[in-house]
Amino acid sequence: MNTNFLSDTASPEGIPTEPRGVIAALVAAGCLALRKYLKRKAASQPELLSRADFCAAMRDLSDRMHTDHVALLEKLHAHHQELLAALERQGARISALEAGFARLDERTSKPS
Repeated sequence: MNTNFLSDTASPEGIPTEPRGVIAALVAAGCLALRKYLKRKAASQPELLSRADFCAAMRDLSDRMHTDHVALLEKLHAHHQELLAALERQGARISALEAGFARLDERTSKPS
């Protein structure tokens, strides 16, 4: 085994000697760029929240959700009452129309 790295050895087939240096330089530049990117990414961690701040934020969120939920239930109840009132009016109109139709039928029917 030859331990002299600077000795002239035959280059592998298909890769000339000159581009090997260019490829090595590109790989080294890529490694440096990746290292710099990862170092920058690791340094920008957000500040941690304390347990008290987190609990306060969660309570605030829960209160807002509860308030919105109650408001939606009140709207739903109001719309339900409107629909029931409209249905009652329609029922009264239908009953009046049926009574009128029954009187008309009695007047127009032939006695047998």
